[in-house]
Amino acid sequence: MVSRLRRLVFSFQCSVFSRAENGYANAEQHVAGGVRGQQPAFSAHWKLNTENSLPMKVLVANLGSTSFKYRLFDLSDETQLARGGIDRIGDAAGSSHCFVEIGDHRAEVIQNIPDHAAAVSICLQQLTDPEHGCLKSVEEVAGIGFKAVFAGSLSGVRIVNEELLQKMEALSDIAPAHNPPYVRAMRQLQQAFPQIPLVAALETGFHETIPFEHRAYAVPYEWYTDYEIRRWGFHGASHRFIAGRTAEILGRKDLKIISCHLGGSASVCAIDGGESRAASMGMSPQGGLPNNNRVGDFDAYAIPVIMKATGLTFEQVLKEMSSKGGLLGISGLSGDCRDLEEAAEKGHDRAEKALKLFEASIRSYVGSYMALLGGTDVIVFTGGIGENSERIRTNVCRNMEWAGVKLCSEKNSAVQRNTEVCISTDDSKVQVWVIPTNEELVVARQTAASIA
Repeated sequence: MVSRLRRLVFSFQCSVFSRAENGYANAEQHVAGGVRGQQPAFSAHWKLNTENSLPMKVLVANLGSTSFKYRLFDLSDETQLARGGIDRIGDAAGSSHCFVEIGDHRAEVIQNIPDHAAAVSICLQQLTDPEHGCLKSVEEVAGIGFKAVFAGSLSGVRIVNEELLQKMEALSDIAPAHNPPYVRAMRQLQQAFPQIPLVAALETGFHETIPFEHRAYAVPYEWYTDYEIRRWGFHGASHRFIAGRTAEILGRKDLKIISCHLGGSASVCAIDGGESRAASMGMSPQGGLPNNNRVGDFDAYAIPVIMKATGLTFEQVLKEMSSKGGLLGISGLSGDCRDLEEAAEKGHDRAEKALKLFEASIRSYVGSYMALLGGTDVIVFTGGIGENSERIRTNVCRNMEWAGVKLCSEKNSAVQRNTEVCISTDDSKVQVWVIPTNEELVVARQTAASIA
C-alpha cells in the first residue's frame, strides 16, 4: 500500500482562492446547494489531477471519549462516499449503537464495541460490505485524517507519530475533552492498522498567520517563548473553509472577512486575504465567546474568590467552568440555543439573558475585528447556530447600519438548511452571508496532501 501511495501524483491547482480548505458537519453531501448556478460549494483550493493519478479515498474521523463519527471521501472528485458513527464505545452492557449511510442505503446495529480500534474495524467492515459497501477492500483507504485540536508548537498538518502523541498528552489540560480520546484512539489504531497512515490536522494551524500583537498576552515574555502561552485560536478548519469559499463566491482573493463559527462550540475569526489575523479563542478552547457549557472570556483572579467561597479545589473550579458555565450556566436550563430560544419565547428570563449575553459577546468581537481589519467586506455565519438561528443572526447585526451592515429580514427568515445565501440588503456596504462549513472535507484534503 505504501508503494501505491508513493505513486500517487498530485497536481496542485493553486487558484486565486488558494487559502480555501475546511468546513463543518452540517453539509451532508458533496454539493450542499450551489449559489445561483455557481460551482459546488466544496470546490478545493487544489484538486487531484484525475487524469494522471490514482483515486485516493480518505477516511476522516471525529472522536469523542465514547464516540466515533466518520466520513469517507473520494478525493479524485471530492465526493462523499459514506458517513457513519458509533456511540457508547466501551459500554459495559455492550450496547453501542452503530450506523452507516452509503448512498441511499442506511444500516443500524447494536453491538459490543470495546474501544476505538474496534469502532474503526466495524466501520471498515461496513464500507467493504459485499452488498452495500463502497470499497472493494480496506487497501483502498489511503489514510485516516483526524481533526485534532491541540499540540502547541506542533501545529499544522502532521503524520501521527510518538512525538506528536506525547505532546498532545502533555497538553491535555488545555483540551481535556479532546486530546485524551484522540491520543488513546490514535495509539489503538496504530497498533490495529499499521498499514494505514494516520494524519492529524491541528485546529490551530490556520491561525499561525496571526501577528504577535494579536496573539500574545501581556505576561512575562518568557511565558510566551518558553511555555507557549499565547492565543492559539481554534476552529481553524472551519474558518479556513469559510475564507476560501467566500472568496470563490465573490470572485475576490483580497476580502476582509469576519467568520462567525457558531455552534455548541463557537468562535469568531478576522480574515484578511485568506489569512487569519485574529481569533476569539485564546490559549484554550475555553476562552472567547461563551459556549454551550464553557464560560468563555473570564478573569482568572475570580478563581481564588470562588475557591474560598465554595471550598472547591482549583481542579473542581476549572471543571465547573468547562462543564457548567456558558449558556447552560446562565440559563440554568440548557446549553442548546434551540431550547433557549423556545424557552425565551415563553418568557423564561434566564434563557433570554443567556441568549442576550451570547449575542452581545459575538457583537463585541465583530466590532473589534472591523477595527482590526480596517473595514469589512463580508460577515459570514456558519456552524449549527450560525446557519439555523434567525434570531442570533438578526441580533448580531442589529443597529449596525453605521458600520455598513444592513440585514434583510425577509432573506434572513427564508434561509434554508445546507444552502449558501446572502442575507444582507442589496445596498448594504458589508455583505452578510450564511455558508455551511465542511471541516471534514478540509481534513480529507490535508490528509491526502500529507501522504502523497
